[in-house]
Amino acid sequence: MHACEQEIMSTRNIRLRLAYDGSGYFGWQVQPGTRTVQEVLEKAIRSLTGEDVRAMCAGRTDAGVHALGQVVSFPTSSTIPARKFAAALQPRLPGDVVVLESAEAAGDFHATYSAVSKRYRYVIRCAEVDDPFFARFAWRVGVSLDFAQMQSASQALLGTHDFRCFESQWPNKATSVRTVLEARWTRCDRWPAWSAEPLDVDGPNETANGEFLCFEIEADGFLYNMVRAIVGTLYDIGRGRWPADRMQTIIASQDRAHAGETAPARGLYLVRVNYEERKNPATAD
Repeated sequence: MHACEQEIMSTRNIRLRLAYDGSGYFGWQVQPGTRTVQEVLEKAIRSLTGEDVRAMCAGRTDAGVHALGQVVSFPTSSTIPARKFAAALQPRLPGDVVVLESAEAAGDFHATYSAVSKRYRYVIRCAEVDDPFFARFAWRVGVSLDFAQMQSASQALLGTHDFRCFESQWPNKATSVRTVLEARWTRCDRWPAWSAEPLDVDGPNETANGEFLCFEIEADGFLYNMVRAIVGTLYDIGRGRWPADRMQTIIASQDRAHAGETAPARGLYLVRVNYEERKNPATAD
C-alpha cells in the first residue's frame, strides 16, 4: 500500500459546534491582514495537532455577526478522541470563541454542503438611549415600530422565491432562489440572559410593549447580506414608511434598490444549522 493511500485511510472528519462574539472579527473567512474566526480556529487546530487544515463552516458570517451554533468540519490524522477536541482546543482559542461540542463525523460530511437549513435571529432594541451591555449585541432604534405590520409583512417571505432583491452585490451564487421555512417576530420585555432583574423561570415574556424585537428566519440557504436586508426592509415597514403588503412587491421586483437598507451586523446571530440525521447501518432495518 502506498504512503498516500495510508494517509487517506487514516484521515478522520471532525465536527465542531461553535459560539462566538463576532464584534472583534472581520467575519468568518480568512482574509489577509484581518482577524477572522476561521483564522483563530485553524491556528488552534495547528497548535493542537501540528496539522495545517482548512476548517469549513456552515455559514460564513460577516464582520460583527455573532454565532450561537456555528458548525465546522475539518479533516485530521490526529488520534485525539473526537469528543475531547472541544476541551483541547479551548485553551488555544481567544475567550470570545467557544467550542461547545466536538464529535466524529462521517467521511463525506461537509459543514457547508451537508446542511439542509439554517436559522438566524436578529435582535432590535427599541429604546431612546444606548446601553453599554447591549451595544454590541442588538440594533438600537430610537423609534417605535409597528409589531403587527412587521409580523404581517414577514409572512410574504415564506415559500420558494427569487430573493435577489435582498442580496448585496448580486449575483454571488449560481442561483438566488431560496426556500424560507419560517419567518416570525417575537417581542420580549427584557433580554433573557443579561437583565439586571431576576429572570422569569418560564423564560422571556411576549408583551405588547417589550423593548426587544427578535426576528427569526429559517431557510434552506441564505444570500449575501440577505437577513440584514430583510430586517432593514421590515424596519421601514415597522416605522410606517411602507405598508405591510409592500414586501410582496419588493420580492416580485427582484431589484435590491426597491428594498430597505442593510441592518447593522451587530444584531445578527447564526442560531442553528440543521442536518439530515443518518441511520447507523448496523441498526438500520
